[in-house]
This record gives sequence, C-alpha cells and structure tokens, in this order.
Amino acid sequence: MKISEITKTVPIDEVGVEERVARLNSRSIKKESKVQALKLALSMIDLTTLEGMDTPGKVIQLCQKAKEPHVALPDLPSVAAVCVYPNMVPVAKKALRGTDINVASVATAFPSGMSTLDAKLEETQQVVEDGADEVDMVISRGEFLKGNYSYVYDEIVAVKEACGEAHLKVILETGELQTYENVRKASDLAMHAGADFIKTSTGKVKPAATQPVTLVMLEAIRDYFYETGRMVGMKPAGGIRKAKQAIQYLVLVKETLGTDWLTPEYFRFGASSLTNDLLMQIVKQQTGVYQGVEYFSND
Repeated sequence: MKISEITKTVPIDEVGVEERVARLNSRSIKKESKVQALKLALSMIDLTTLEGMDTPGKVIQLCQKAKEPHVALPDLPSVAAVCVYPNMVPVAKKALRGTDINVASVATAFPSGMSTLDAKLEETQQVVEDGADEVDMVISRGEFLKGNYSYVYDEIVAVKEACGEAHLKVILETGELQTYENVRKASDLAMHAGADFIKTSTGKVKPAATQPVTLVMLEAIRDYFYETGRMVGMKPAGGIRKAKQAIQYLVLVKETLGTDWLTPEYFRFGASSLTNDLLMQIVKQQTGVYQGVEYFSND
C-alpha cells in the first residue's frame, strides 16, 4: 500500500469522540466484576522506571514488586512487564529470570527521538541482545509534523527489523501531534509499518494518555484489523494513576475492540503509581477496609 493511501486524512468527530468517552465512563462495575477488572488491570501493567537516578538496586526492587505486587495477597497476578532504560536491561533480565514477566526497554533516543537512524538501530539491537523481550521506540515527531511520512514509516520498518523476535511498541507522543486526525494518521502509519503495539506517550510530555486519544487509537486498531486480520496491541501511558481510570480504559477496549483485546498480550498500561492504587482497591474489595499508601511498597 502506498504511503499516501495509509496517511490519507480520516475525519474525526471531536465532539462525538468525547461524548462517547463520557457515556462509557458513566458505566458502573461492582462487586466481583470489579475485583476481576482490578486484577486484570494489574496483570496489564508495564511497571516502569525511567529516571536519570535509576540504579541497579532500584530496578531489582521494581522487579521484585513485579513478581509479587503485594506480599499479603499472594494470589494476585504478576504484572506484564518491567520497562527500563537500555543500560538496565541486563539487571532486569537477571532479576526476572524464571518468570513469565517480560523485560521492556525504551530505545531510539527516548524520549526525544532526536538521533540518527544508525544510532537508533544500534541501540535497538543492543537492548535485544541484552535480553529485552519488547522495545518501546519513539517516532520522529518533527518529521511527521512536516508531512515527511515516508521517513517515519521507513524508520519504523527498520527498527522493527532490528527487533528480531522482540515485540515493537511504537510511541506516537500524542501530546505533540496536535489533532485527533494526526493521532489517527500516525496510528495507521505505525501499524502498516509493522508495530506490534501502538502507544500514546513517553510520559515525559503533557498531556500524556487521555481517554479520547486512546479511543481514536483503538478505532484505528479496529479498522486495521478489519482490513488486514492482524491484531495490534494498545498501550496508553502517562498520567494514569487511579484504579477508576484503569477500569474506564478497560471499558473503552471492550466496547471498541471486544474481549479478545482484554489480555496483557494486546493491552498494557504504562504506569507505576497506578499499581498501588489498584492494590488499595483490591484490598478494600476483599476486606472492606482501605489501607494507607504507606502499607504498600513504593517502588
């Protein structure tokens, strides 16, 4: 398919998108269904640390929390992945050995994407060689906003090839794309270039993930699936801190894509602070009592 066909403008009804989100948010999930939703959301988390002060010790602690989110509730699911900077991939890989938890790493000059293609490919190949199961790349937003769609497409194709067997999550940085039409266009471009997941944000730019933007991306995934038969995953990231928000996102997924996408294989939350709020809500549902924030590890 030609780039011009992939990137043709799909008109987005902004009011319609936001009204649909508001309508779906009005739904109420209670009792056992709520506990199931909270545990499902926990299993979909990419537990993340992307700070300049990250140390091997901090990453090891994070991996321990990934394996056992709350010692007092051993029946809880583990999270889906631990996401770290490239130099911490070997540390995370060793700490998670023997588990089903994936190691994810940002790459391609995260979060700016401002580097040469050769440097991006070298970094991608290195994190995969070091054991990353998933690579979170950032698109070149400057090139995209200039309308240089072929550049962005070719870059994703090259990074996907460099990933080998590792899954590729393509970060659109939707807060910089300015319009819903651009979000849709970037989503279509990334999927046709081979993305296994499309992801809203790096978490370093505001606004990060929003439900209307996520709905636009989910609709792009739905239409791409109808066109090709290939399922692509979705990862909202940044600013999702409360269990109530997480459940609202799950409702968006179910109503737009169906239950086949309600699995860590096809839906993730890029979040860390969300984890403790999910745990607080699970404890509340099971015991009837809220525990203080200090009751949970702050990793």
